[in-house]
Amino acid sequence: MALAQESPILLLDEPTTFLDISYQVSLLDLFADLNREAGRTVVAVLHDINHAARYASHLIVMHEGDIVAQGPPADVITAPLLDQVFGIDATIIEDPLNDGPLVITAHRGHSAPVTTLERTHSA
Repeated sequence: MALAQESPILLLDEPTTFLDISYQVSLLDLFADLNREAGRTVVAVLHDINHAARYASHLIVMHEGDIVAQGPPADVITAPLLDQVFGIDATIIEDPLNDGPLVITAHRGHSAPVTTLERTHSA
């Protein structure tokens, strides 16, 4: 409805939740186009940190109801912040598509992210 009414401000609460990845990207691309081409302000709550880093020009990170960081994604998304807010061990690399941050998380039992997966074949 907000799109049809051409609202100048869109407030979105987890708009990509439960969508397949192709629909998530299509929807986020649409919002980016509305912002860039139509001048609409888009405010979205996203729990996918990589989507937020790729699409947002300004992030606000909250923890336990308090704002703990805000600014451009490259300034905000750091390994210490991800540990503080989410309790995760992560490495931040440069996103090859937009030069912003890309989060690579470690899984339990590893202090560094796994970069390749090996397949085990049955004999």
